[in-house]
Amino acid sequence: MSHAFVALGGNLDRPAARLMRVIGELDDLPRTRLLRASSLYRTAPVGYDDQPDFINAVALVDTMLTPEALMAELLASETRHGRVREQRNGPRTLDLDLLLYQDRMLDDHFVTLPHPRMHVRPFVLVPLLEIAPDSIVPGHGPVRALLALCPDIADVRRIEHPVFDWGLHTLRTLGKGMIGPAAATA
Repeated sequence: MSHAFVALGGNLDRPAARLMRVIGELDDLPRTRLLRASSLYRTAPVGYDDQPDFINAVALVDTMLTPEALMAELLASETRHGRVREQRNGPRTLDLDLLLYQDRMLDDHFVTLPHPRMHVRPFVLVPLLEIAPDSIVPGHGPVRALLALCPDIADVRRIEHPVFDWGLHTLRTLGKGMIGPAAATA
């Protein structure tokens, strides 16, 4: 089994509720188990400003899938959730990115590891730091140090809402993976 981190985001059609569903669905992927999921965070759009704010999270999974097979499953999930690729950095129902896969570095036509821009995106680093505070981005360094270099950290705001906290609690109760941080990084 290999640890992999997945970024989740979206800003259309009730994105917070969708992300909660998709977090649970990660546990249903073939030969994959959800280990942890961050809180939900609200962030301003990047690259194209005339759209709603995004809701973002990061999940840690344990998987027997290869990086390519896991990426294929993530793209299929985006499609099931109505993702349409019309405009770069435009609005979307769901965006799933494979951030890290163990400490692998890979650059091919289908998968790039680590994700090429994750080390400069606070909306990825903040939730990643929440669930894996000692994580390292291969070729870039510790997440904590990378986040300290980001100028717009304050723009990443945790969604303080009992429904979302209850949703994560429900996933744990249903046995959707979600083990504690110490065991997840062991």
